[in-house]
Amino acid sequence: MLQTLAIANYRSLHQLVVPMERLNLVTGDNGSGKTSLYRALRLLAETAQGGVAAALAREGGLGSALWAGPEQVDRRMRQGEIPVQGTARTQPVSLRLGFAAETFGYAIDLGLPVPSQSMFDLEPQIKSECIWAGPFLRSSTLLVERRGARVRRRSGHGWEGVDEPLSAFDSFFTQLADPQRMPEVMQLREYIRRWRFHDHFRTDSGAPARQPTLAIRTPVLSHDGHDLAAAWQTILEIGDAPALARAVDDAFPGAQVHIDAHEGRLALKFLQPGLLRPLAATELSDGTLRYLLLVAALHTPRPPPLMVLNEPETSLHPDLLPALARLIIATSARSQLWVVSHASRLIAALQEAPACHTIGLHKPFSRTEVMGQGLLDAPAWHWPAR
Repeated sequence: MLQTLAIANYRSLHQLVVPMERLNLVTGDNGSGKTSLYRALRLLAETAQGGVAAALAREGGLGSALWAGPEQVDRRMRQGEIPVQGTARTQPVSLRLGFAAETFGYAIDLGLPVPSQSMFDLEPQIKSECIWAGPFLRSSTLLVERRGARVRRRSGHGWEGVDEPLSAFDSFFTQLADPQRMPEVMQLREYIRRWRFHDHFRTDSGAPARQPTLAIRTPVLSHDGHDLAAAWQTILEIGDAPALARAVDDAFPGAQVHIDAHEGRLALKFLQPGLLRPLAATELSDGTLRYLLLVAALHTPRPPPLMVLNEPETSLHPDLLPALARLIIATSARSQLWVVSHASRLIAALQEAPACHTIGLHKPFSRTEVMGQGLLDAPAWHWPAR
């Protein structure tokens, strides 16, 4: 389970260290930084997929994703004595992301290359990366350290260097994940790759989830939900079928979902009390389809270590939100949950769970901060040196 998430100089997240629990609820006004925090977590996941530089490029490059405010907001700026203003930069460009889990911790520091004749001088480079054991980085717990192109790993009471230099734009997860030489890198890479993000389910009339899908066992629902019928049938056969039925009945009393097979394809059918025939997926409302997608995602027979739901209330009728909250709470027994929401009814229902950890965000002076978190309240955290 993740215990700490840390971000520095990413969009409105100038310096943020967030404690995490089993069920995490991120709330705040529009523009408070919820989306930035979610994107930072997705960017961390991209390090294990070999796409962190490409992910930053899709956001407009490092210059666009970098904190745009002053390096320091001093007391006079906070009290309004002087306007918020920049000064001459004293530190190198640095976008830093990291987390600490129960076993390992990881941090990455991205910056700009030394100016040269290359046309890629604005491409982000990895300045440092490291893996450690324990809740925060210390010299005694450091296991793998990268500075620039060079990597060393702890070996007994000393250090062992890696002979081949690394490319500046790829994480060591894609270059050193060797189960013999670098078991820590391999283990942490596979752990991050199992994270799942659900925020792109389409429910419009042309949504892939409305169409029949190939009859292939699907323990993990795809990001766009095109294999909903196959994922549903997989849960019925190798997952918790009674819990699946209860989740549907909780939201739509008396309703049932059936899967029809025809010529190697599966189609979802939805039967409600009072109707003489089941409804096809093409006939379902956007809210009903989205709820069924969330049910399939949260009842996966292969629970991930971390599941992230970004505004799951989209398209749902407010009366469905208490049932969704109960579904999320039940899922947190199998996976760590990170839920971003601004729906008051969903927030209230989730907060009824004793295990719900609410992370309220606000943005004084354009810097995202955790409400009520003082200087001594944040978890201990140290960034690696370049």
